[in-house]
Amino acid sequence: QVQLVESGGGLVQAGGSLRLSCAASGRTFNIYTMGWFRQAPGKEREFVAAIRWSGGSTYYADSVKGRFTISRDNAENTVYLQMSSLKPEDTAVYYCAADEDREFRRISWAPRYETWGPGTQVTVSS
Repeated sequence: QVQLVESGGGLVQAGGSLRLSCAASGRTFNIYTMGWFRQAPGKEREFVAAIRWSGGSTYYADSVKGRFTISRDNAENTVYLQMSSLKPEDTAVYYCAADEDREFRRISWAPRYETWGPGTQVTVSS
C-alpha cells in the first residue's frame, strides 16, 4: 500500500552537488526504515544510505560517507539524499526503498525492503 516516487536526478559535473527526494504515499504509518540504493549499468544494486523513520538514525555505505547525507521530513513523508563532491562512479539509477517492519538483518540488505520506487537517473560527468 506504500508508493514511492524519486525525483531530483539529472546531469552534474564531477565535484558538484545534487539532492534527491523520495515522496512516500499511501499507508506510510508502518514504515520503519527508508533507504537509498543505486545501480550502475552492468553492476549489482548497492546500498547507499538509510534512515530510521522515527528515530532518525542514519547509516551510510563507506563509498559515500562524508559526501552524502540522508534526511527525512516525517510530516511531508519525504526522504532526501543530499549528494556532494560527486564522482563519475556515482553515476547510477538511484532507488528509494521502504522497510515496513523490524528485521534482524543488515540495513544494507536489499531484500528487507518491501517497496521500491521506479528510480531516478544520476549522471556525473568528468
